Amino acid sequence: MTTRSTYHHGDLRQAVLAAALDVIAAEGPGALSLRDLARRAGVSHAAPAHHFKDRTGLLTAVAAEGYDLLAGALAGTPELRERGVRYVRFAVEHPAHFQVMFRPELLRADDPALLAAKERASAELRAGVAGLADVPDAREAGIAAWSLAHGFATLLLTRNVTDALGGRDPEEYFRSLAGLLFAERHSRERPEREEEGHGRVDG
Repeated sequence: MTTRSTYHHGDLRQAVLAAALDVIAAEGPGALSLRDLARRAGVSHAAPAHHFKDRTGLLTAVAAEGYDLLAGALAGTPELRERGVRYVRFAVEHPAHFQVMFRPELLRADDPALLAAKERASAELRAGVAGLADVPDAREAGIAAWSLAHGFATLLLTRNVTDALGGRDPEEYFRSLAGLLFAERHSRERPEREEEGHGRVDG
């Protein structure tokens, strides 16, 4: 006779979330089934619904947890490039969360916990941009920085830059990429400023 494991209220929720992350990492979010997760957790097939209601609720909880983890990963460093490195590191360390967080069609967009977690992560991203000098549009600068980090993380997880890395550490490679872009920006600004100075008569 098989004895089912018993969980306290909070333990069951975490057990189902952990099982969901395993499935997403191995097979993608499309493979999720509350009934299958209940079997993995050793509880009745109806038990997960008490916490998540349905599959969308479960994926929303995964995304909210991911945004909270991302906010924590980004906190504590003022330099934008290092925040980008931490963003890439987060994606590598939490690939299942990363797969779900940016798929709005899978989520309950008005979920309070999701909205609050997204705002915490967004605030950390904005804080990095706030440290840049001479940025005409902070919002556009933030989107540019996010695009670089998110794009590289996605290419890394889908193994589309394996050959380009050539065995190099992905974080160091990202630092080089970000440095090239920053250097290009400064090199363009410098001639423009020097040109503005030509012909200027002081006094």
